[in-house]
Amino acid sequence: MIRIACVGITVMDRLYYVEALPTAGGKYVAQNYREVGGGPAATAAVAAARLGAQVDFIGRVGDDDIGAALLSELASYGVNTRYTRCIEQARSSQSAILVDERGERIIVNYPSPDLSPSAYWFDQIDFSQWDVVLADVRWHEGAKRAFTLARQAGVMTVLDGDMTPQDITELVALSDHAVFSAPGLLRLTEVAASEEALMRAKMITNGQVYVTQGAEGCQWLENGELRHQSGFAVDVVDTTGAGDVFHGALAVALAQGNTAAEAVRFASGVAALKCTRPGGRAGIPDCDQTRSFLSLFV
Repeated sequence: MIRIACVGITVMDRLYYVEALPTAGGKYVAQNYREVGGGPAATAAVAAARLGAQVDFIGRVGDDDIGAALLSELASYGVNTRYTRCIEQARSSQSAILVDERGERIIVNYPSPDLSPSAYWFDQIDFSQWDVVLADVRWHEGAKRAFTLARQAGVMTVLDGDMTPQDITELVALSDHAVFSAPGLLRLTEVAASEEALMRAKMITNGQVYVTQGAEGCQWLENGELRHQSGFAVDVVDTTGAGDVFHGALAVALAQGNTAAEAVRFASGVAALKCTRPGGRAGIPDCDQTRSFLSLFV
């Protein structure tokens, strides 16, 4: 069985479903509402578990009701949280998310200031127990320490290179696979054209670099050449968490020894199916569902 550690943040997503995303101030009425765990690394962990991996989520929560609910939900998906720290007298992080009828969304995240950025306890963890360590960029110190220890243990590292206020150059340098969102790649390189931006990102790392582009699919560099996987057409209900799910699925596929092209295709299928149901996790398929879906696009 593939063993994966996902390092980063977990948040409570409060999703409001509206006809259209607001373009001005005012009052709006939601057609539906739900609360579900979110966060890049945490949702990637759920995706990896759904795909049959043995998964540990390593993060921080407060000792409030939200933190307890987040850990309980991860456990319900089979994700182990034995290395996650519950911080006394701290609030957990949460997000307000507006989702329109096309599945597009606006996310307002509140990262709890009570959660210490320190990852001091990582030195007591044996990172050689995993096949892959995946990290998001929202907990910089955690990602940096995890990748450093993983590399020392000869373990593959996968970075979720999304938007963050911090400079992620040192995290990219520690990555075997740096998978950027389009905004994350633009922030890092200050280049809008994806091929040139990927070339610049490749100068930072000896690993492979990718950029996800939503419905347009994913691009990556392979032996200096730009490769592309188109997105799969589905009836989109909610795109929340699609990128996070992609990262979790990609980590599983890479750990199984797939080529970059095979791994990207598999992850694209998993992410597409996720978008057919509301919330960031409810629509995540298992391996059989994913293979059945992909067989329609031979």
